Amino acid sequence: MRSCHYFTEDTRGKTLANYLDDRRLRQVVERNLGMIGEALYRLRTINPETAERIANIYQIIGLRNRLAHGYDDEIDDALIWRTVQESIPIPLSETESLLPPFDAE
Repeated sequence: MRSCHYFTEDTRGKTLANYLDDRRLRQVVERNLGMIGEALYRLRTINPETAERIANIYQIIGLRNRLAHGYDDEIDDALIWRTVQESIPIPLSETESLLPPFDAE
């Protein structure tokens, strides 16, 4: 989940209008939401006790499923953007606090 800092860097200073106007930004956001949702799904499967400590985990996994499997004919871009701005930073912070220190060497 440490690579998710790139996710927040990609969206920092951006607006919903930027998101709607930039196809590549939408692709980056949707791809990263997919990866975050998949990682949280796996965590929930492997270690449910730890997963329960992460806010909005079920909503993020559900959003990932909707994006990946096309459960909706049309994705609500405003909902995606609101999720990026409001819902993702909290579990990212919570998840990183649960991980041991990372040594890149």
